[in-house]
Amino acid sequence: MKKVVIIIPTYNEKGNIEPIIKTLEKDIVPQITNYSLAILVADDNSPDGTAEEVKKMMKEWKNIDIVQGEKHGLGAAYIRGMTYAVEKMQADVMFEFDADGQHDPKKIPEFLKKIDDGYDVVIGTRYSGGGSVPSNWPLIRKAYSIFGNLLVRTVLGRFSIHDWTGGYRAIKKDVFLKEKDRLTEFRGYTFQVSFLHKSVQDGYTVAEVPFHFSDRTLGNSKIAPKEYIFNLLKYIFTARTREVLHSSFPKFLIVGGFGFILNAVFYEILVRNTDLPIALANIFAAQTAIFSNFNFNNVWTFKAQKSTSIFSYLKKMIGFFATSNTGVIFIQSGTIQIGDMLYGEQYYRIYFLAGTFFLLMWNFTMYRKIIWRKKRKV
Repeated sequence: MKKVVIIIPTYNEKGNIEPIIKTLEKDIVPQITNYSLAILVADDNSPDGTAEEVKKMMKEWKNIDIVQGEKHGLGAAYIRGMTYAVEKMQADVMFEFDADGQHDPKKIPEFLKKIDDGYDVVIGTRYSGGGSVPSNWPLIRKAYSIFGNLLVRTVLGRFSIHDWTGGYRAIKKDVFLKEKDRLTEFRGYTFQVSFLHKSVQDGYTVAEVPFHFSDRTLGNSKIAPKEYIFNLLKYIFTARTREVLHSSFPKFLIVGGFGFILNAVFYEILVRNTDLPIALANIFAAQTAIFSNFNFNNVWTFKAQKSTSIFSYLKKMIGFFATSNTGVIFIQSGTIQIGDMLYGEQYYRIYFLAGTFFLLMWNFTMYRKIIWRKKRKV
């Protein structure tokens, strides 16, 4: 039987730890029949006697354990706890679970159902599918929480995950072992975002379980808002910058820049020396850029998926011309045509620049998702 270890990090949680463990032991453990369930308290040498309370309960319930260490932040406590759970308790699945009663233990079976369905990471979400935060929270706190998550989703470009900063999660052992060495620098609350982000980067699957986030009744939160916000912003912007610089997008911009020059030169020639409508002149001029872009993207930008045979090359080129011309006709030349109708031909260069800007993201998305899409691993 596989083993689940619920890891509860603590620092001065003497008043909270007994009721939460009793709830888990009496209400949740009996429900879990397809896993062996244990509880591990990762205590940061609490001076209030938290560890002593846990050790008393260890005499009554044999599935409880404790690992202690110096206080270095939430991330450090979880890494210490997860390492102990894997090495000493033979955990297959580990939960991140708060000691202060803010995480609803009744949701644990739902988390495990998602694990059984094949997901690698399951997160509790407060922001989708019926999840919620306390109604008595001040408006400013709700705003910080909601917009903070939205900022993380936007900067990292991962919109399918709704709750990045929450701490209620179930994680397979293999995920932790894969990511452990990359997480040691994130000792504080940034651990939550960095762990999830790196797991997603490595292709691990994520599911969400909606839950109501309860308010703490005893003790004080250990989070330092200013430090947390600074470290969070530092992480998400640094991580996203690295992703972009190591992606195909910079190469795409260079290739596109050369194509833009070709397009602009031939567009200017046709507008000045023919009677073609400016939108139609752009369609003809764009063909030079499309041909150039295809060949440079094929051998450089997306070289990992490049065409090597004649048949593959021609097939991909036809698709490239089709998707590119769809954007050229409806987005770029469409913008030029609208500008011409509204303000006249004299601003044709401005219309061209605006249309090219709108075309940029269309092209990158189509090229990456359709023309040079990565083959799925079987």
